[in-house]
Amino acid sequence: MKIALGCDAYGLPLKDSIKEYLIYNKYNLQDFGVNDASDTTPYYTTAIKVAQQVSQGEFEKAILFCGTGMGMAIIANKQPGVYAAVCESTFAAEKSRSINNANILTLGSMVTTEAVAKDIVDVWLKTVFTVGWDPAIQQWLQNSMNDIDAIEESQFDTASHTH
Repeated sequence: MKIALGCDAYGLPLKDSIKEYLIYNKYNLQDFGVNDASDTTPYYTTAIKVAQQVSQGEFEKAILFCGTGMGMAIIANKQPGVYAAVCESTFAAEKSRSINNANILTLGSMVTTEAVAKDIVDVWLKTVFTVGWDPAIQQWLQNSMNDIDAIEESQFDTASHTH
């Protein structure tokens, strides 16, 4: 699995910690920056760059870091086929994947410690869409993604994305 990483200056320390952790755990990563605390690249520039990579299928998943995670999620979600979720707990991380099929995780360095972020990332990367739900709900969740594809196609005037 290829994972894209990106941040703004506020998210840099948390991104660097998680990046080191993911490399240690043998994940295939590409870092889209920023890589220096003095870099003034705004969160939305990084968010759109990374979200486009996910939207175009270059990366299966991505993790974005800023102060709260919210700005990154708002901007990333403007790309077709991108489902970015702000997660401040392992419960939210699990549900963002099992219910919503989130393909971008956003974390906030102002609200999430490194230790909690590592737990969130572990759960988020290991949780599979629809797993843990009874068969009727699994089918409903899968059908909902087809409905969402149709909405995206009409809104973005683009072809469906694979989930």
